[in-house]
Amino acid sequence: MAPFDKVLVANRGEIAIRVFRTLRELGIGAVGVYSEADRGSLHVVLADEAYLLGPGPPGESYLQQERVLDAARRSGAQAIHPGYGFLAENAAFARAVVDAGLAWIGPPPEAIEAMGSKVTARRLMQEAGVPVIPGTTEPVESVAEVVALGEEHGWPLAIKASAGGGGKGLKVVRSAGEAERALASARREGEAYFADATVYVERFLEDPRHVEVQVLADAHGAVVHLGERDCTIQRRHQKLVEETPSPAVTPEVRERIGAVAVDAARAVGYSGAGTIEGLLDREGNYFFLEMNTRIQVEHTITELVTGIDLVREQVLVAAGQPLSFRQEDARFSGHAIECRINAENPANGFLPAPGTITAYREPAGPGVRVDSGVTEGSEVVGLYDPLVAKLVVWDTDRERARRRMLRALEEYVIEGVTTLVGFHRALLEHPCFIAGATCFGLVETIAEQAGAAAAPAGPRAPTRVREQVVGVELDGRRFEVTLLRPEPPYAELARRRRERAGDGRHHAAAREAVVSPMQGTVLAVEVAEGDEVREGQVICVVEAMKMENEITAHRHGLVTALSVAPGEPVTTGQVICVVAQEGEAAAELDPK
Repeated sequence: MAPFDKVLVANRGEIAIRVFRTLRELGIGAVGVYSEADRGSLHVVLADEAYLLGPGPPGESYLQQERVLDAARRSGAQAIHPGYGFLAENAAFARAVVDAGLAWIGPPPEAIEAMGSKVTARRLMQEAGVPVIPGTTEPVESVAEVVALGEEHGWPLAIKASAGGGGKGLKVVRSAGEAERALASARREGEAYFADATVYVERFLEDPRHVEVQVLADAHGAVVHLGERDCTIQRRHQKLVEETPSPAVTPEVRERIGAVAVDAARAVGYSGAGTIEGLLDREGNYFFLEMNTRIQVEHTITELVTGIDLVREQVLVAAGQPLSFRQEDARFSGHAIECRINAENPANGFLPAPGTITAYREPAGPGVRVDSGVTEGSEVVGLYDPLVAKLVVWDTDRERARRRMLRALEEYVIEGVTTLVGFHRALLEHPCFIAGATCFGLVETIAEQAGAAAAPAGPRAPTRVREQVVGVELDGRRFEVTLLRPEPPYAELARRRRERAGDGRHHAAAREAVVSPMQGTVLAVEVAEGDEVREGQVICVVEAMKMENEITAHRHGLVTALSVAPGEPVTTGQVICVVAQEGEAAAELDPK
């Protein structure tokens, strides 16, 4: 007999579809929700029934708790599965679900609350004997405190939003001079993403492995772990590739960190699926980082090596049933790898690349799994996370799994939007990945090479390119502008060619403009009209598709024509300001 008649999945895209599949196998009706922007999305089509929550922005739809609860009441759903993101780790929503007489397919609200605050979690873990990274267990309030901690523990430090996650609200501070700006930025991100500006500080470990452990617990006292996942390869502290088992974890280390994860879960009275994230340093020390009180994006690879449906266990535990297996029953077979197929442009700093998918064909064959939320004609909406699909493979060992992933990437067809498919192929073919090393800096190197390959031919190709040419208007005239500056030799060559063509004056004016490389919202402006700035100095911070992006000065000069303010929207190619050098502005901006 099915544990529930209907379950509402309070999410969108591939995770909603993933949960629907397990619900159907259990004989449970799948209820979906959607925003106006998602009206034609695949998860709406595949739900047994679906309910509109509101306009496109998440704050007006997927994050509207009462509207989600109302949809559950109207549908007759008996439980809510939150997926990941949105309301998945919101303790107040979990309580509201229970108070409404529904089952919450997640951990107890108290556990979410305890682990949702990184400061509280660090303190609880210390009390439970779980190793944590040296740092504070209380909020940090001032720049002076950050500087003092740097002098005590050594630089670099990491300032982290207490309610943060996914790299949001995390700033690395390498010297006392960086402390003020990093503290303000971490607080701002914490407030913007999690409505909590509280931050703490810990020692920043150089080039560790990001190793997490999957745990499951029930309401009858059982807590088990299902091995580790290695999530070391990231960009901007957000995961790109995950694999299990970790190339660096021996059976002895697995047993040790598994015991750490079980202790951590017991310390907060956990039930359901969760993940203990930690850092494994070069000496083999493992430190608790945080706990994700939900199903993870990368739960797929654990399912492939264990044969256990984690979503199924979540649903059964929420219905009061015990786990279907014991720790000694858990078996690990082969190797699994997941590549996140995001709509992002690695040649342009991994900026989001929303748009309409004009052709779509998924790879298939033995050991290949694709969890996706799109099909041909689907729109990748700029309002949400740019994850399009998760490509997952399994084989008997790591090298065979790597080769299978390369074959699957070769078969994957996604047209109409820029994705990370090509990036992943370059990454998995790199000797560093083949060797199973941490590959520190490799992501950036591959992205730079992608940018260089896309640059126009010339006597000398730039070594660092993130460029896109767009048309912009400045002082009533239209120019072509390179969004992010290539290295000086190429820029100088391009300028000379344009001058020989007779339009050097107009392009010289365009060269002074700092423009937005994306559509988004200005979170902060770090300069004022008339300020002198240096190359690389931050002009403003723009939020796009849930990511914070720093827009920097392309050269030394004076800030003029500053045209943005915090809270204002910006479009791709919009002029943010002009960075003029002495004597240039008057001569070159004057069309006469």
